[in-house]
Amino acid sequence: MSDTPVIGVLALQGDVREHLIALASADALARPVRRPEELAEVDGLVIPGGESTTMSKLAVLFGMMEPLRERVRAGMPVYGTCAGMILLAEKILDPRSGQETVGGIDMIVRRNAFGRQNESFEAAVEVAGIGGGPVEGVFIRAPWVESVGAGAEVIAEHGGHIVAVRQGNVLATSFHPELTGDHRMHALFVDMVRAVK
Repeated sequence: MSDTPVIGVLALQGDVREHLIALASADALARPVRRPEELAEVDGLVIPGGESTTMSKLAVLFGMMEPLRERVRAGMPVYGTCAGMILLAEKILDPRSGQETVGGIDMIVRRNAFGRQNESFEAAVEVAGIGGGPVEGVFIRAPWVESVGAGAEVIAEHGGHIVAVRQGNVLATSFHPELTGDHRMHALFVDMVRAVK
């Protein structure tokens, strides 16, 4: 049991339940995280999709923004999907007023780049480091990455745009793998957490 990492899902807003299920299926002990003391007890963290501006404001309100930044800087593995990707960017191209990021990946993201809610779509995405064929990605008001710095590694593109990036212990995707039955992205993240645990 000691090899089983404890991975939190930031439970301020968004598709928390789906991530908890996907992490459990990838052999992690998954739990919701809302407060700094809960964050202190996990080996890694998933920042789910949702509304990035709301999530940013709630993280500040719940006293989570600084503890999150500190844990990311200290090397805690983090995986952000959709809005989570935006929160892990060093810079947002078109931030809403008062929107903050946690940082962790040297990238610039564009919010809602793939269009509005009614333009959501699914696509097969080839992700470097994941075997067994493309990952099924669900894109819902998804961001894309405009550019990355030298430290960031692009691991997937779709339609000529960067949709998955990794920098050290931080992973981010524009799409929602938790909304499919394919849990290989979560398995990759669990392996990242296990490697530093």
